[in-house]
Amino acid sequence: MTGATAPVTGGIPDGRSLRPLGGVLAAMAVSLTGTRISAVALPWFVLVTTGSATRTGLVAFCEMAPYVLVKALAGPVVDRMGPRVVSWTTDTVSAVAAALVPLLHALHLLSFPLLLSLVAVVGAARGPGDLAKEVMVPEAAERGGVPLERAMGVSGVIERLASTLGPAVGGSLVALLGTLTGLALNAASFALGSIIIGVALPRGVGRAADQEPVAAGSKEPGYWRRFGEGFTFLRGEPLLLTVIVTVGVTNLLDAAINSVLIPLWARESGHGPAAIGLTGSALGVAAVAGSLIAAATAHGLRRKFVVLGGFLLIGAPRFLVLASDAPLWTVVAVFAVAGFGGGFINPVLGAVLVERVPRRMLGRVNALGDSLAWAGIPVGGLLAGAAVTALGLTPVLLTCGALYFLTTNLAGLRPEWREMDRTGRRGVPAPHGGEGASPDRAGAAT
Repeated sequence: MTGATAPVTGGIPDGRSLRPLGGVLAAMAVSLTGTRISAVALPWFVLVTTGSATRTGLVAFCEMAPYVLVKALAGPVVDRMGPRVVSWTTDTVSAVAAALVPLLHALHLLSFPLLLSLVAVVGAARGPGDLAKEVMVPEAAERGGVPLERAMGVSGVIERLASTLGPAVGGSLVALLGTLTGLALNAASFALGSIIIGVALPRGVGRAADQEPVAAGSKEPGYWRRFGEGFTFLRGEPLLLTVIVTVGVTNLLDAAINSVLIPLWARESGHGPAAIGLTGSALGVAAVAGSLIAAATAHGLRRKFVVLGGFLLIGAPRFLVLASDAPLWTVVAVFAVAGFGGGFINPVLGAVLVERVPRRMLGRVNALGDSLAWAGIPVGGLLAGAAVTALGLTPVLLTCGALYFLTTNLAGLRPEWREMDRTGRRGVPAPHGGEGASPDRAGAAT
């Protein structure tokens, strides 16, 4: 974890380098942007080639199920091998598998089962790759003397920028040059991310975290023991478990709207793939603004109300405006307001998590927390596709909006959420490998 910030000379931390943090954030930016481009191109590719909402949801499932499962199991590996090695290796695998999709389609060799297999490989590799980059952020921030909440806020801004540029570029590419161009650019982004991590970062960044000393004559803890330590840590965190359940439900609903419901709305409304990019970009631009404000001011705000207010804005309104047959400019405006609120959520939850987890366990705990919170994402698109086929688009949009509203508001009534504010006000996180600011640690899932 980060300690006190180094003295500042001329606005730059004395004796510290911002290169590690800049490198990690650059790698995150290119890989996430490619993923967001693919999030537009791939569903549209399946829709226009198969005409099936169910198959569109199945493709989303085959990418996200391996993502969640492998990410959950990858924590001990990241802690043991080091996030740097895991990151550049998995990005390389993702680049190869993603590049095969447009190549094989152009050669008329891409069957639907083969598409599902390649998408599953990309998802399985993305999970550990994303985890490894997340784990390197606190270390890189410490090396640069950057306060933890500010580093997590900037990381959130990078994610939101990717969510802004990705849909805009993806929608434009699909509309002008076709889906294959967007899919090829996704592969190129993974390759560039691998190069940045493997070559551009300074030596020593992203090595394996220091482990607890092993007694003489004892064996080094194995994979499952390391995994169990992370699980035991999570199980003892009431706030963390409450947040995971809440985020898990909202992530399922977000997966439904992003992977199936928005593409179907764009097709049925006649707005086409450009509208997917426009709504995503409006949400992303506003979310960048929200994340920037969170990075600058989150340390002085009540975390509970920031998170719940963000959920209120980014949740039900998006579903309701799509169901209302509103004009495109209204839809874009609602998505912009939603994005602004959502921009505050992840920087706060991310800071709470990193504050409370020992550095040596960060990979395991982050992997398990993320994977449990993301457990609903693989089935979100699958369920949405099946539900739309059975009931139609509008009833599904209204139901999802109601579920989002009820989930986040009921969660806010839980007493554990008060610990989020107490966490934010107590002490400074312990330096490298410490246990946190207080005995009753509280984490958060993003």
